Amino acid sequence: MPVAQQKIILETDRLIIRELGEADAPFILRLLNDPAFIKNIVDKEVRTLDQACEYINSGPVSSYRKNGFGLYAVIVKEGKASIGMCGLVKRDGLDDPDIGYALLPEYCSKGYAAEAADAVLKYGHNQLGLNKIVGIVNPDNVGSAKLLEKIGLVFEKMIKVSEDLPETKYYVSRKTNHSHP
Repeated sequence: MPVAQQKIILETDRLIIRELGEADAPFILRLLNDPAFIKNIVDKEVRTLDQACEYINSGPVSSYRKNGFGLYAVIVKEGKASIGMCGLVKRDGLDDPDIGYALLPEYCSKGYAAEAADAVLKYGHNQLGLNKIVGIVNPDNVGSAKLLEKIGLVFEKMIKVSEDLPETKYYVSRKTNHSHP
């Protein structure tokens, strides 16, 4: 069965960042059920391939159509392995899009998340013209907070995205007229 070619959004030295499609369901099922994803992000309660397809279509694909951006697949150029997701999300509880990322555990601590997030942040500011992009991080997720700071976001305050969620760290990146090296 031929797989529909998903639109490539950007490329970095080591990565291809492209739109997600239903063919990514097996990978998404694995990523969303990774213990670190559930602990640091949220349990999306996606347990089957059908649910993974539904997640892809109702989340990222719907966001591409509605907002012009969303979460994208992150693929290593060498070997073409899908290693995670990175992109921009428009949440009900936030005024501005926030940057999100998650990698499979075997690809963590190799600089891939920072490489993808930095590229997506620049894409959001420069190609999409977003003046403000935010990041939200679980207070005990030190690694994720360091990554946001590394790519230039600045901690601003603690916020509650919704009443039923605990407080989270809120970071901000504002578009500048000069580019970072």
